[in-house]
Amino acid sequence: MLYEWRVYEVVPGRMGALHARFQNITLKFFEKHGIKVVGFWEAVIGATNTLYYMLVWENMAQREKAWNSFQSDPDWTRARQETEKDGPIVQRVVNTLLSPTPYSSMR
Repeated sequence: MLYEWRVYEVVPGRMGALHARFQNITLKFFEKHGIKVVGFWEAVIGATNTLYYMLVWENMAQREKAWNSFQSDPDWTRARQETEKDGPIVQRVVNTLLSPTPYSSMR
């Protein structure tokens, strides 16, 4: 298994728009394309304009297939553009692919 840790630095004042997009739009596209979410997090103490989430993949090939399918979905492209009609929501995305250690409980 591979885990993908994604960090979205959000444009100030746009966190509500990002939450709405994930909750009402993005998660449906993730399901459509076989993208499995472990969870979403926000800081209790620290940067408040950052959303963290984790995806889980069977392997790199499955990730590439599902992520490319999602990114090239014309319905997703239209929906994302519509949510950004008032300006960008995310100013920076950082993602890291993680492989569990042999002693990790998340294998």
